[in-house]
Amino acid sequence: MPTYDYRCDTNDRVVEVSHRMSETISTWGELCERAAIPCGDTPASTPVSRMATGGNLISSSALGSGSAPAPACGAGGCCPTGVCGFD
Repeated sequence: MPTYDYRCDTNDRVVEVSHRMSETISTWGELCERAAIPCGDTPASTPVSRMATGGNLISSSALGSGSAPAPACGAGGCCPTGVCGFD
């Protein structure tokens, strides 16, 4: 089953879950239920959005702070500064 990363703008958290491509998760409560984590202080009805990871898997545990990753360098092509590490 594919894994997807969802972001909650209200609490600035990113959570990784597995589900069928045909399924949709749209609220913090649905996401927490799927990930088997408590909702905490964030209302269950708070909207979440699926992150576009470009085929790269981003594990929420790899984010350290649990906040969203920094944006990648410009879309496509080589990074002109060489800072991002994409060639």
